[in-house]
Amino acid sequence: MRVEIVSPSGRIFEGDAKSALFPGLAGEFMILPNHAPLISALKKGEIRIDTGNETKNFNINGGFVEVNQASVSVCIEL
Repeated sequence: MRVEIVSPSGRIFEGDAKSALFPGLAGEFMILPNHAPLISALKKGEIRIDTGNETKNFNINGGFVEVNQASVSVCIEL
């Protein structure tokens, strides 16, 4: 699945991922390929993106995530 993370200062990450873990308001949740569409608010915490070769971590102060078919769009505050 394709993941794009942006902040007010610009694009933070864009690439393919096997999974993505997000700090949701009600707790952490994981997105895998072919996940059902959703929109969720994010709280302060860490986003973890597993690219298959490495895990990328991003500390955030909040934001939103949208999952739509094979893409995940994330707008964050750093």
